[in-house]
Amino acid sequence: MTSARRITMMAMLVAIGTISSHLIWLPAGVAKAFPIQHSINVIAGILLGPAPAVIVAFAIGLLRNLLGVGSLLAFPGGMIGAFFAGFLYKRYRKSWTAALGEIFGTGVLGALLSVPVARLLLQTSAAAFAFVPPFLVSSITGAAIGLAVVAALRKTAAARL
Repeated sequence: MTSARRITMMAMLVAIGTISSHLIWLPAGVAKAFPIQHSINVIAGILLGPAPAVIVAFAIGLLRNLLGVGSLLAFPGGMIGAFFAGFLYKRYRKSWTAALGEIFGTGVLGALLSVPVARLLLQTSAAAFAFVPPFLVSSITGAAIGLAVVAALRKTAAARL
């Protein structure tokens, strides 16, 4: 993939993630669960790899926060999930491993890392059990959507996946 195509794809995913954050989100205590972010993490992890997927997740989280439709918890959850989605796909070349990486990275590790972030930056005393269930539900839903989108893209001639 050329660098221009890679950057364009990253920009499109950031735009989709930012715009859709106004439409689809679930309240999760002090966090806002965002299943579309998880699907974008899976898509970016498969199509672009771990580093670009992390950059996409960071950019979406930053824009969501600047626009007031996200929380600071978007950073640990989104970026860790994106990394594991890209890393596991790169390692095993199976789409389901990207979904598993997203679910583990965001639903478990991201949720656990959100506890100190919530305490330090949001001055809330939420425990891990407050983050893990909603993050898991959101990441499982989003990962399934991401797998469906990648499967559909693979059927098109333009994707060449």
